[in-house]
Amino acid sequence: MIGKRMRHIGRYHEIAVALLRHGFGMIVDELGFSSFLSLPPRWRAEQGKKEGKTVGERLRLVLEELGPTFVKLGQIASTRPDLIPAPIISELEKLQDQVPPFPFADVRRRVETELGGSLETLFRSFDETPLAAASLGQVHRAVLPSGQAVAVKVQRPHIAARMETDLDILQDLAVLAERRLDWAATYQLSEIVDELARSLQQELDYTVEARHAERFAQQFADDSSVYVPKVFWDYTTKTVLTLEYVEGMKLGELERLKANGHSLKTIAERLAEATFKQMFEHGFFHGDPHPGNVLVLDDGTLSFIDFGLMGRLRPHVKHHLSSLIIALMRQNTDGVLGAIYGLGIVPDGVDEGKLRDDLDELREKYYRIPLGEISLGEAVEDLLSVAFRYGIRIPSDLTLLGKALLTVEGVVETLDPQFRIMDVAEPFGRKLMKERLRPDRVAETAWKRIFDYGEWLLRLPEGVKEWTKMMRHGKLRLEITAPDLEALLKKLDQITNRLSFSIVLLSLSIVLAGLMIASSLGRPSTLLWKIPAVEIGLGASAFLFGWLLYSIFRSGKF
Repeated sequence: MIGKRMRHIGRYHEIAVALLRHGFGMIVDELGFSSFLSLPPRWRAEQGKKEGKTVGERLRLVLEELGPTFVKLGQIASTRPDLIPAPIISELEKLQDQVPPFPFADVRRRVETELGGSLETLFRSFDETPLAAASLGQVHRAVLPSGQAVAVKVQRPHIAARMETDLDILQDLAVLAERRLDWAATYQLSEIVDELARSLQQELDYTVEARHAERFAQQFADDSSVYVPKVFWDYTTKTVLTLEYVEGMKLGELERLKANGHSLKTIAERLAEATFKQMFEHGFFHGDPHPGNVLVLDDGTLSFIDFGLMGRLRPHVKHHLSSLIIALMRQNTDGVLGAIYGLGIVPDGVDEGKLRDDLDELREKYYRIPLGEISLGEAVEDLLSVAFRYGIRIPSDLTLLGKALLTVEGVVETLDPQFRIMDVAEPFGRKLMKERLRPDRVAETAWKRIFDYGEWLLRLPEGVKEWTKMMRHGKLRLEITAPDLEALLKKLDQITNRLSFSIVLLSLSIVLAGLMIASSLGRPSTLLWKIPAVEIGLGASAFLFGWLLYSIFRSGKF
């Protein structure tokens, strides 16, 4: 770790200065930057300067100042309301990914190196001016030798190495924070950073995006209302992606759409149907369906573009999601609670009573509201807010689903304010529930559980053998925790002392009874070698009895 810090000392310094500049000096101190960085006194003075900005605003400025890695991580983090407070989420959503394009000479060098030929040989034409530029790369329009128009995405030079360095530093800082800060340990900050880093590393590999595009196209192979650009694999590598060029109007261009004879209501309906088909039917959906990523073609067909951020609803998530929908429809708080437990990782010690109260309050919010007026995206966001309050970790794909739903609902409302998105969502929700209750699906679930139990029974003898071996070697530890253990031990002490007192009192009574009987029979005192043994025993018993009483009363545990 020390070697890593020395190797990236310059970048650590940039991060510390950015934090200080925007009023996060306390974090710099708590993470111990001063132990291996020499920060100028004028920067130390900046710790208190916040210029009236909120924490979220200052955090956004820090991320923008630190560049592409931090901007992308902030954008990914903005999809996780189960991990980050809502005020900060709203600021992270403002992060801008628009950056100046890099020189065409770098584009040429990258394409020719990756595809193994000169630009003139590979393409009939290649526009020098990019169509769009972002933090990871930029897109150029080109034409293949066959005459096919394509969009070529080219990764920025050195961006992968720079991001690898930044991710190394972030993972180091996350581990450091968990050691020094209670909140970082509670929220398992290093695991969160690892999860965000994996998402970012996937975006750096353009072959992943190409596979996403092909899988997405297969879902709509029989649907003429949606078109997905074709991937040209001969012109695609990890840092160069070539897709069919699709020309159309963006969803945000309302006046242009109307001028070209398109019905905004029809477009809204198609977008809603395509969205719910992705999510609830196939379980593989576009994670960022904002107006710039969905085009309307001349014939009214929708074309999705940019497949870098995609979500998956795995079978167990779909199962618990359907349980959640059923519970919400039936106004069943226990069902909602069970679905949340199934969907997320609930920390030990969570106050289930308070959690149930919050869910009851949430249920009341949607009680008796007409189905057409319910926002699915808002409902999911509300559930994620409850999860955040109780530290419940929700699958990232479900949080992405909530974000995508909110985006689509916003776009649909802009296209046609009178359109009721739940009219489209309800059939998909019912289909999801019916699919779960299908006899073959129920049988499959039952068989899987039987198989799992069978596996467990087969492994049981081996487990018992291992436990026995550990017991023989004294390596098996039994740890029992009880919330009222101290009170229980005190009570045991009282019972033990009372038993001791009773036994001594009984013994003394027996001796006294024996003496009384002997005296009544008129026998002389018993002597052992002329020693009064009974009298001495009585005296010793009385002494011990008195000492025991004194000890018990002094301990306060009688």
